Amino acid sequence: MIANYHTHTSRCNHATGTDREYVEAAIRAGVKILGFSDHSPYWFPNGYYSTHRMKPNEIEDYVNSVLSLKKEYQNDIRIYLGFEAEYYPLYFDKMLEMIAPYPYDYLILGQHYLKDESSESHIARLANSYESLVQYVNECTEALATGKFFCFAHPDIVNFKGDPRLYRSEMIRLCKAAKSANVPLEINLLGLRENRNYPRIDFWQIAADIGNDVILGSDSHEPGVTARDADIRAAMEIVNGFGLHLIEPIEPKIV
Repeated sequence: MIANYHTHTSRCNHATGTDREYVEAAIRAGVKILGFSDHSPYWFPNGYYSTHRMKPNEIEDYVNSVLSLKKEYQNDIRIYLGFEAEYYPLYFDKMLEMIAPYPYDYLILGQHYLKDESSESHIARLANSYESLVQYVNECTEALATGKFFCFAHPDIVNFKGDPRLYRSEMIRLCKAAKSANVPLEINLLGLRENRNYPRIDFWQIAADIGNDVILGSDSHEPGVTARDADIRAAMEIVNGFGLHLIEPIEPKIV
């Protein structure tokens, strides 16, 4: 695994380890490019704030830490600074304004909730709601159309168990939107490590049919799992099994 662009830090309150430990673990694993992409801060009304993302007053520490490590380890590994961000239409522009003063390299689209997270409508908890499936695809296609996202994390996170024909129709729409936006889809290694409902095999058959570019993402929440051999082998079975177009490394960029 040459590059991992999906790395979290303890600031999101559900990851462990120091920033330095993530860098050193990546170097030991033979990774040449490491992108930090912790959950972006977000502005919400009515005083709500989630417990699974950094707060606005932590941005500066995050940025300074990553940039310092980038300089310190420049002869050992290439480091990028990013954020994993949901697309919440009512608040997305405010989030962009919040991080605009900082020299970040890219955004990952990681859509975990419908509408916004204060509603507790977590994507992975969806089961038979076709309306929610459509809403997820609508929000993600709108996000992709902004041109702000470098890659699309765990696009198959939706745990829809309804009519397979409806699932296929909506995922075709999603994959076509990603291809049109030239945004690669991520095969998420955290899902493989923890045997989650993703990666979802029928989704990756659709991605192969549409011809999407794909990347691997460790989605590291602890240093020792970055580019773990067993995870990579499992992901490559998906890549090779469907003839997916794996691309790495690629230059992350913001628009």
